[in-house]
Amino acid sequence: MEIIPEGMPATAPAPQLLPRFADGTVNMQELIRSMAELLANEIMSAEADQLCEATGNCRNGYRERKLATCVGTLTLRIPKLRSGSFFPEDIIERYRRVDRAVVAAVGETCATGTSTRKVAKVAAAMGVDKLSKDQVSAMASSLDADAAELLGRDLSGLRMPYLWLDATYVKCGTGAHVASVAVVTAIGCDEDGWRHVLGLGVVDTEPYDSWLGFLQGLRARGVHGVELVTSDAHTGLRSAIAEVFQGAAWQRCVVHLIRNCAREAGRGSLSRRVARIVAPVFRAKDADTVRAMYHVACEMLEGCCPKAAAVLEEAEPDALAYLDFPQSHWKRLRANNVQERANREIKRRSRVVQVFPSEKSLLRLAGAVMCDQDEAWSEARYFSAAKMAELNDEQKPGPAEPPSAERREQVLAFARQAIEASLELADRMEAA
Repeated sequence: MEIIPEGMPATAPAPQLLPRFADGTVNMQELIRSMAELLANEIMSAEADQLCEATGNCRNGYRERKLATCVGTLTLRIPKLRSGSFFPEDIIERYRRVDRAVVAAVGETCATGTSTRKVAKVAAAMGVDKLSKDQVSAMASSLDADAAELLGRDLSGLRMPYLWLDATYVKCGTGAHVASVAVVTAIGCDEDGWRHVLGLGVVDTEPYDSWLGFLQGLRARGVHGVELVTSDAHTGLRSAIAEVFQGAAWQRCVVHLIRNCAREAGRGSLSRRVARIVAPVFRAKDADTVRAMYHVACEMLEGCCPKAAAVLEEAEPDALAYLDFPQSHWKRLRANNVQERANREIKRRSRVVQVFPSEKSLLRLAGAVMCDQDEAWSEARYFSAAKMAELNDEQKPGPAEPPSAERREQVLAFARQAIEASLELADRMEAA
């Protein structure tokens, strides 16, 4: 069966190019489908060109998206832009991917008779009451396919020097009762500076066995070349990282570390003071200064909150692991911010559903969030090529010589002044 060639103008095709059945008769449905596909792609291309002309942007290839219609499945070539994004919502679908996941979860919740009054209102507002069970099922199947493709792709062709791991908790029905389950995610940055969603899973808790199975799944799909893993200080996770990614450094998320220190001080003014002592340490631009400020912070905490001082002192090797990597990478390596943003979106969407009726529906929504996130990341590097070249440079400098006693005293004095100045400024702002 002949198909209209890609790129052919949206005019009547020549008779010899018409799609035909084996007996020679024209396949009218395929003709209409191919013409509709061509017309939709031409319209999107023209709209993208107009947007680029108006904003000074430029085209950067395209991504394919399937659209089921009454005449068959259209393959839409959605233009990608060098900066920002273009998405023809008036052509493709009623809901975005994540919204469709919410609709599917709400629909499943309503179907099981467990929806609350609030969820029922949300369902009505999103048009779930106007959708048939078959439509909701079709949405769910499409989303499951997207997530399966994302989480099943071969990763052996990419070296991932940086890896971020985290979990967020969502209420979900697990058989006869509702429990808080962990949605665990893995995000990587390849050697060219591009971010990728590497893995996603739903587990009952976060023990060693759960993390070990999750990380072994990443290795089985080809994740390799990991040099630094950033995560929170879950004991089971740390052990699994050490076993699966042997030789990789582990960076304890400094944001979580600051929270852990503040938690040791309870609530109120002492908790705020502890956080204000520790936070400036990780804003320093020089490795010697960071280490000096870290030691000064431990001393200052010893005087006001010994428990927080003990947490900070014990965490030093892992909290400062990022200092062994290029300075231009520090800001994005020392914390799990890239994971926190994805977790916030999962949390925001899960509040609409309240309690997921099944782990499958929860995984579907989390998968939709991560699919959208992965697409967005494909439009901009996390680290520029020049910055990644610093990591890949074979002529890396060796260990720096230890500073002289005089230099150490100077750095310690500066570190103390910096923390005290930060405390004074915070106190003034609070008083104001």
